[in-house]
Amino acid sequence: MINEFALPGGPRAARELRDDIELFLFEEARLLDAEAWESWLALLTDDIHYWMPTIENRRRADKLGAWEPGRGAYFDDNHFDLSRRVARFKQPSAWAEDPPTRHVHVISNVEVFETPKADEYEVHSVFVNYRSRGESDNDMLMGRRVDVVRRVEGQWRLARRKVIITQSLLMAKNINTFF
Repeated sequence: MINEFALPGGPRAARELRDDIELFLFEEARLLDAEAWESWLALLTDDIHYWMPTIENRRRADKLGAWEPGRGAYFDDNHFDLSRRVARFKQPSAWAEDPPTRHVHVISNVEVFETPKADEYEVHSVFVNYRSRGESDNDMLMGRRVDVVRRVEGQWRLARRKVIITQSLLMAKNINTFF
């Protein structure tokens, strides 16, 4: 359900902490735009769950909701899956990325909330991923994210990401991107 984004789990984190986590998200976006895949993978925890469910158009009265774990997903990845996707981008046979897609990730509306775990925070944000490839392939994907960000050995790491795009029907030719 889209309304779950309005229901964070805990109290709002202090502003300094929010600013620090927001800078972490901006760094992540810069690394993705630069195709610094290995550096991006290093920002993820070993137990990462990266989930982007498909959206089903359902009436408000339908209790199933627009998405749910175990139903369709564009991505339902762990660290190994994400590493394989990165490795595929580097292969000469990855014709969908030659010439490469140019990305711009815009991250906004960052809110950070405390969780029961001392070094984990629930982070809500919105994104725009503008993609351009070749002369005329342009896509703009927008949506919301709910992340769990964890401090590991003094550094922020992404432990969970749920991505909800606004489209129920993906009009892009591919989805060779991370959000």
